[in-house]
Amino acid sequence: MSALKVLFVGGSGIISSACSALAVERGIDLTVLNRGTTTTRPLPEGARVLQADVRDPASVRGALGDEEFDVVVDWVAFTPDHVRTDVDLFTGRTGQYVFISSASAYQTPPLRVPVVESTPLRNPFWQYSRDKIACEELLTAAYREDGFPVTVVRPSHTYDKTLLPFDGGWTVVDRMRRGKEVVVHGDGTSLWTLTHHRDFARGFTGLLGNERALGEAVHITSDEALPWDAIYRTVAAAAGVEPRIVHVPSDAIAAADEGWGAGLLGDKAHSMVFDNTVLKTLVPGFAATTPFARGAREVVEWYDADPARQVVDPHMDGVMDRLVEAYRPRAL
Repeated sequence: MSALKVLFVGGSGIISSACSALAVERGIDLTVLNRGTTTTRPLPEGARVLQADVRDPASVRGALGDEEFDVVVDWVAFTPDHVRTDVDLFTGRTGQYVFISSASAYQTPPLRVPVVESTPLRNPFWQYSRDKIACEELLTAAYREDGFPVTVVRPSHTYDKTLLPFDGGWTVVDRMRRGKEVVVHGDGTSLWTLTHHRDFARGFTGLLGNERALGEAVHITSDEALPWDAIYRTVAAAAGVEPRIVHVPSDAIAAADEGWGAGLLGDKAHSMVFDNTVLKTLVPGFAATTPFARGAREVVEWYDADPARQVVDPHMDGVMDRLVEAYRPRAL
């Protein structure tokens, strides 16, 4: 039996790097098409690399020639125009096209949890999510009308050793280690799901070439949901400190910083817990096995291994200072 022939458009990002490594490990014949400029997460030995500008269809056609693939995965399609180009490029030359959407496309705020794949798609707060919804609608029409073999995958908050779960990144850990207060949105009790990219990869690779996944949408997440206070305390423990938390309303954070606020109101401010029954039906035996406590230690160890990685964002640091000053509990 010949190996599954798979094309990744992109393949060295936070999520896709783990999927590339596991695909090669499992004997998949992997081709990665990118611009060849990424060095942070090197591609695994055994993957064939082609260079092209994915935003230039002629460049992609020139790199691929007449090749056909069992599966094409586009990790870097974000708008309907990107997806239209893919449909044009890959119609008739793949048995499965996998679109990477986002769990932030689900109804926000959710009217019920756990979230399932049939939860309505609506996010009035975040343009990124609305673009993903529009991409899904275009692909659904292509599947229904023309049989375009799409599978939609909706990641939630997926991380690797380089990614802290906070806006401002290392700035938050730096504040913790300096004994400064850190800002947690709301009252810190909303639940959030963090998925290690190696766990994601195990679910994802099981969908590749899986005929039962055609025409389906599926999210891939951990089953561990933690309150935000616990997430901050877990990272603080990995950093060897005790956090000083100040709770700030999400609306106030949005008023203080538009970018931070968009991600909060459009995603992180609301409890997000997922039912992974569809994934576990399509990929029997799937389980996320990396608790965030272990993942947080990996992340802090990576930052501590090279002080050059410990970049503090002065803008975010200043925004946090102002919010802490305004919302720090006052002694009576």
